[in-house]
Amino acid sequence: MKKTATLLGGASFAIAGPVMAADIVIGVPNWASVNATAHILEVVIEENLGLDVELQNGTNPIVFEAMDSGSMQVHPEVWMPNQQNLHDTYVKENGTVVMNQNPVQAEQGMCVPTYIAEQYDIKSIDDLSDPDKVAIFDTDGNGTPEVWIGAPGWASTVVEKIRAKSYGYDQIFDLTEYEETIAYANLANATKAGDPWIGFCYSPHYIFVTQDLTVLEEPPHDPATWTIVQPTDDPDWLSKSEASSAWNGATLHLHYAKELEETYPEVAALFSNYQMTGDDLSAMGKALAVDNVEAAEFAKEWVAANEDTVIGWLTN
Repeated sequence: MKKTATLLGGASFAIAGPVMAADIVIGVPNWASVNATAHILEVVIEENLGLDVELQNGTNPIVFEAMDSGSMQVHPEVWMPNQQNLHDTYVKENGTVVMNQNPVQAEQGMCVPTYIAEQYDIKSIDDLSDPDKVAIFDTDGNGTPEVWIGAPGWASTVVEKIRAKSYGYDQIFDLTEYEETIAYANLANATKAGDPWIGFCYSPHYIFVTQDLTVLEEPPHDPATWTIVQPTDDPDWLSKSEASSAWNGATLHLHYAKELEETYPEVAALFSNYQMTGDDLSAMGKALAVDNVEAAEFAKEWVAANEDTVIGWLTN
């Protein structure tokens, strides 16, 4: 069966594919900017390609496994090298997933509010090994400072646990893991009150729009100092791993199921052409997580305000 699709600019063409309850399923992991981009892709596909789209929550491994099996078609925001193992399995080995070649440049590290960096002279990762300096981060009064290393299920959280061991501050801090929304709400409350906060940070992200943060200095990334063993690969992963220099420069890439090149080539072309900027993603995250804009409404407004960008995705 064929459907007639109409671009924003008015051109129409036919696309092949069966009529189903959901022609395209978009995976949505648990952070704000990917929720926004997933809804934007939903609007673009439904309004311009005439297909039905469903959004499904899922962790990174679940979304990759689903793209491999055909039950999902796209992950809008894959962090590399964080998800290198999944990329290697499904893109390089299985050949069932394709990586978009229009990356967003990203950075990762440990952050404190700038007023904390200046007041307590905490500006380097080495400062985290000074018990006197970091005592201010004992926010619950139990004698042990706390540092947020990321959300459960994030690949970066595993790496931050390795980095804490490698730098030695795991012997001083309680390494805490919980959802990003809670962590950055705690950050916002701390900055309003002028209180201490320390935790994992990454950009593009709305926290760099709403807060004045200092990323702690580290030795430049040296591949020789990085050996990452995954918990799923070895029960002794932590003792066998090391990461004693800064993260390498990260990139974000949309990944999609290769089968789309046959079943819905226009969708595959859209995903191949798709491109965002870091500023776009930071603004999207702020709109959803800080300004409490509903994701579906935000997506409709964004698509309407960025018609030229959308047409480029559909026609390049």
